[in-house]
Amino acid sequence: MKLVSWNVNGLRASWDKGLYGFFEKKKPDILCLQEIKIQEHQLLEHHKNPFKYHAIWFPAEKPGYSGVSIYSKQEPISVTKGIGDPSFDREGRVLQIEFKDFVLLNTYFPNSQREHTRLPYKLEFNKKIQKHCQSLVKKGKNIILCGDYNVAHKEIDLKNPKSNTKTAGFLPEERKWMDQFLSSGFVDTFREFEQEGGHYTWWSYRPGVREKNVGWRIDYHCINEEFRDRIKGSIIHSQIKGSDHCPIELIVAD
Repeated sequence: MKLVSWNVNGLRASWDKGLYGFFEKKKPDILCLQEIKIQEHQLLEHHKNPFKYHAIWFPAEKPGYSGVSIYSKQEPISVTKGIGDPSFDREGRVLQIEFKDFVLLNTYFPNSQREHTRLPYKLEFNKKIQKHCQSLVKKGKNIILCGDYNVAHKEIDLKNPKSNTKTAGFLPEERKWMDQFLSSGFVDTFREFEQEGGHYTWWSYRPGVREKNVGWRIDYHCINEEFRDRIKGSIIHSQIKGSDHCPIELIVAD
């Protein structure tokens, strides 16, 4: 199975700039999108079920903000929108679907913001999503937690770590949570296959930044330890345009 995750920074804006072409060529088994910035009533017909996929939407209440969606070839056993906390669910941050072998959580983690004004909110979200994942594992489920985590975990996960120690997305509190999350029984799949730096998933829109590969790796597919032997590849498609993020792909053995 091929599972793709992509923060598209606006579904409508990205659709003709690279999203549709990538979707048509790759045809993943599951495509998870974050920051769709669209309400269901605004969707055009070609957005709703391209290539006869099952499409599931969980937009934010606020128009033009946040939201996640999933396109799946196979109809899931169940769909859960949100994690049961209105302060997060109204922003459309977690969309969960279940299959026979695993539960997939498409997640858009909060951004701490420039002055770190939303850091407490983000850390509370991190705590809640981790607890939710752990509860699923305790029930015997395998989980895939994909999406934009809005954190570069290690120094090798961004081009300029020394000058960004006080920047949202590389704050000590955020990185500490990622340490703690992974040490509690979860795996950063990309680092199972690649130990070197220089691999990023987000670049500023400032001129020349992406061309010089001055980026951050803030998008992940993480899994529970017990699912490790099913993972056959974890890929960053850095050449694909259409957003300030690029798609990431997880390959799971049937």
